[in-house]
Amino acid sequence: MPQVKIIAKNFMDMVSSLPAMKLDKLYENAFICEAILRSLPPLAKKYVLQLLYIDVPVSASSLQEWVLVDGASKHRVAVDRLIQLRVFTETVDRKKEATYRLNLMFQMNLRKHVVHGGVLPREPMAANITVRLPSLEELDNYAAQQWECFLLHLINSAEVEVTTKSISPSMMKVFQRGLLSQRDNEGSRLTESGFQFLLMDTNAQLWYIIREYISNSEDRGVDSADLISFLLELSFHVTGEAYNMNTLDEIQRITVKDLADLGLIKLQQGRKDSWFIPTKLATNLSISLSDASSRKMGYVVVETNFRLYAYSTSKLHCEILRLFARVEYQLPNLIVGSITKENLYKAFSNGITADQIISFLQQNAHPRVAEKVPSVPENVTDQIRLWESDLNRVEMTPAHFFDDFPSRDVFEAACDFAREYSSLLWEDSKKMQLIVKTEIYAHMKEFLSHQK
Repeated sequence: MPQVKIIAKNFMDMVSSLPAMKLDKLYENAFICEAILRSLPPLAKKYVLQLLYIDVPVSASSLQEWVLVDGASKHRVAVDRLIQLRVFTETVDRKKEATYRLNLMFQMNLRKHVVHGGVLPREPMAANITVRLPSLEELDNYAAQQWECFLLHLINSAEVEVTTKSISPSMMKVFQRGLLSQRDNEGSRLTESGFQFLLMDTNAQLWYIIREYISNSEDRGVDSADLISFLLELSFHVTGEAYNMNTLDEIQRITVKDLADLGLIKLQQGRKDSWFIPTKLATNLSISLSDASSRKMGYVVVETNFRLYAYSTSKLHCEILRLFARVEYQLPNLIVGSITKENLYKAFSNGITADQIISFLQQNAHPRVAEKVPSVPENVTDQIRLWESDLNRVEMTPAHFFDDFPSRDVFEAACDFAREYSSLLWEDSKKMQLIVKTEIYAHMKEFLSHQK
């Protein structure tokens, strides 16, 4: 069974993968420099701040002396991260001794930012210009609803046409890059990556979509460095404040409209002006996955008899549970189902793994059971893994059986011929019998005809 892994990078992983010239261009923005500094491991932050006003290279041995012996592994991680992001430029001399110094553009702009502070390209609009702005609670609810509608569109649920507006072409391209596939005369279908995506937590899903959105930017004629710069700038805006759309250029306007589909931005229109309001999803963009503290309250309870109870009114939650469980009935605030062998086999055939299902159940465990260890009964997790292993126990390979060789020399020559093509599946030297893959059957027959 094919195994597909979706790796959701955070912003700094994407930044470090940029070419050197684009990285240097990013560092022309002081806010980007601050965002990079925030994202670094603690020891890496210490190195940057200590070298901020040092204008000469520092040797690797001198840098090593700044940490205790038991911090050697953290030191290597910090230095590697700084080199990946080109915050450190490394030089190796003829004696193979390394020296480090801060990236000059990064160093200059971070100094200015530390001394003078930073001013965003746009300021919040005055309260007397805007209509009533949503409260933080209303904004959180809006973001959650938009994200749910976005995922329902991906699942292609029957309610999607009623609950969602049309998704922008840019976002549809993100889907089609791996989450959806479309065949002739058929509608869009989830790929194996798409099924796995639905079981990821919200932060991981967000990073995956943002990463694909940035990767797809060149096809839309947008420079990926400019897009990353704008998205990181958004993380310095104030949640719930209104910002005038007139302060954006054309590419940024299109980006903001795309982000509104995801619930990162709320758009509002006044009599004369229009504005955008960042939600928490937008202002948390520069936070790494491991640092994201916006953990949603869980809703799933799994019992030892494989019964499943989900305390939720969400259509999305119901559709996600259907991916691997049988939903028996749904009350206004409760979904009741069971984890069955047949439903799990269907999930495995769609590319979802046992570990992903178990991880989903653990991450979304109801608060009453989340504190228990384990939060999902062991007999349930063990059985899910056993049912997955049942499918992987036997592997079918088309093959052909050969026997009645005229001599041992011919038998051994046939074995060697099959090994050359990596197609020898089994051999019995005593009975002079062997089994080879079907793809070399014709070649084997021709080979044996010459041996006789």
